Amino acid sequence: MNTSPKRAWVDEDNLWVELQDGRTLGVPLVWFPRLLNATEADLADFELSPRGIHWDALDEDISIDGLLAGQGDSSRRHHQVA
Repeated sequence: MNTSPKRAWVDEDNLWVELQDGRTLGVPLVWFPRLLNATEADLADFELSPRGIHWDALDEDISIDGLLAGQGDSSRRHHQVA
């Protein structure tokens, strides 16, 4: 099964990714604060790779494996202090 991205787009609330295998994933933009707060021009300026999506100006990389696993932006996770 080829899970490489075929195309991607953003609407008001979601990141959408169409995969080569025919599935389309939709995830909330709130999972990715850099995308949520970006301009339309920055959102449109991305590159697809076999494993994910990269926004150079936003310093954001999203892996397809992560999306399929239901993972958002791991760099923003809070760590509990003991």
